[in-house]
Amino acid sequence: MFNAKSKSDALGETPASSSASLIGAGTSLKGDITSNGDLRIDGTLVGNIHCTAKVVIGANGVVEGDISGQQADIMGKVSGTIKVKDLLQLKSSCAVSGNLHAAKLQIEPSASFNGQCHMTEAEVTRTSNGKVQAESKKEIISSSPAIA
Repeated sequence: MFNAKSKSDALGETPASSSASLIGAGTSLKGDITSNGDLRIDGTLVGNIHCTAKVVIGANGVVEGDISGQQADIMGKVSGTIKVKDLLQLKSSCAVSGNLHAAKLQIEPSASFNGQCHMTEAEVTRTSNGKVQAESKKEIISSSPAIA
């Protein structure tokens, strides 16, 4: 009558990629996490994060492993390599021990960072039909023992 879906139809649906996942404070996980939506860690994770969206490590969040994603905001503690395709923000309360790979980097004055920074920048070229195309990446490397 109202064109409602049956329960079996609802079970077959896949969640939208815009969904967000939360690992709450007081929660500890061991293992790798893969997510297509945003991910926020306020607990402890011993393992790697592979995300196609934004990763947020909260002020009480602790990650012992590598992080890869589109964007990342770090407010807690991370021990491992962080690779993001766009903007990486290291907030004032964070402590990062490991290498950083990002196209854009923002570090607040009281953030703590120990490792190397690899910044990639896409080179823009024009094709024969006038369209802009990113062809290769130029890598800029800087090293910092600590920023505090």
